[in-house]
Amino acid sequence: MSNNQFSARVGATLQKNVPFLVLVFLLVLFTFIAPNFMTFGNLRTLIRQISFAGISAVGLMFVMIGGGIDLSIGSQIVFGNVLLAIMMVDWKLPPAVAIPLILLVGTGLGLINGFLCIKLNIHPLIITLGTAAIFKGAGYIINQSRNIMGFPDSFRWFGQGYVWEIPVPVIVMIIVALIGSFILTKTYFGRQIFALGGNEEAARLAGVNINRMKVLLFMICGFVSSITTVLLLSRVFAGQTITGQGLEFDCLTAALLGGVSFKGGEGNVFGLMVGMLIIGVLNNAMQLATF
Repeated sequence: MSNNQFSARVGATLQKNVPFLVLVFLLVLFTFIAPNFMTFGNLRTLIRQISFAGISAVGLMFVMIGGGIDLSIGSQIVFGNVLLAIMMVDWKLPPAVAIPLILLVGTGLGLINGFLCIKLNIHPLIITLGTAAIFKGAGYIINQSRNIMGFPDSFRWFGQGYVWEIPVPVIVMIIVALIGSFILTKTYFGRQIFALGGNEEAARLAGVNINRMKVLLFMICGFVSSITTVLLLSRVFAGQTITGQGLEFDCLTAALLGGVSFKGGEGNVFGLMVGMLIIGVLNNAMQLATF
C-alpha cells in the first residue's frame, strides 16, 4: 500500500468518526468544567431528555436516507398530543385503546405527507412545511386554548416510569434504534431505501417501486413520531399545544451531525445517536456550568 493510499484511508476513517471523537471530547471537557456532570443521576437525566427526539430522529432518518425530508414532525406531535389527551379525558377511552388509535393517526399523517409529495410532485421540504402548518393549526383548533388533564394514573408509566433504574423512554429509544438499524442494514427493504436515496432513476430501473417506497418512508416517520407523542404526553401529563413544537429541528440537527446525508443515500443509526448525544451533552452541561 502506497503512502497516498494509506493517508487517504486514515483521512476517510477520521472523517467518518469525527462526530464520535467530538462526543468523547465534550464528555471529557465537561467532566472537568461542569459540576456533577459525570454522575449517574445526571447522565440518566441527560439520556432521558434526548430519548424523545431520538425516537423521532430514527423515523426522520428513514425519510432522509430515501432522499426526502419531513419538517412536520413537531406539528404531528402537537396534533397527536392534543388528540390523544382528548381521547382519554373527553372520550373516556382507556390507554389500551387510545394509544393504538393515535399510532394509527400518526401513520395516517405520514401517509398524507407521502401522498401529497407523489401526487403534487413537489419537493418534500415544501410539502412538509405546508402540512406542518396544517397539523399545528388543527391541534390548536381541537385544543380550544386549554390544558387537558385528568389522565389515568396507569398512563404515567410510559413517560415517567423506570425499568431497573432505566427510564422507559430510554428503553423505547433503544428498541426503536435497534429495529431501525436492523431494517436498514439487514433487510432487502433497507437496501431499497439506500438505493432510492442514492440514485432514484437507477433504483427505478432496478425494479424498485419509487412512489410506494416514498409513501412507506413517510408512514414510518409518522408512526415513529406518534410513539414520541405518547411518551411526551405521559411525561408532561397535560395535553397542550406547546408539546413537541420545534422537535423536528433537533432531529434534523442530530441526523446531519451523525452523518445522514441531506441528499440521501447515506446514514446509520449509530451516527444518528452520536449526533443526538452531542446535542444533549451540550444542552445539559451548559446548564450545569452556569451554576
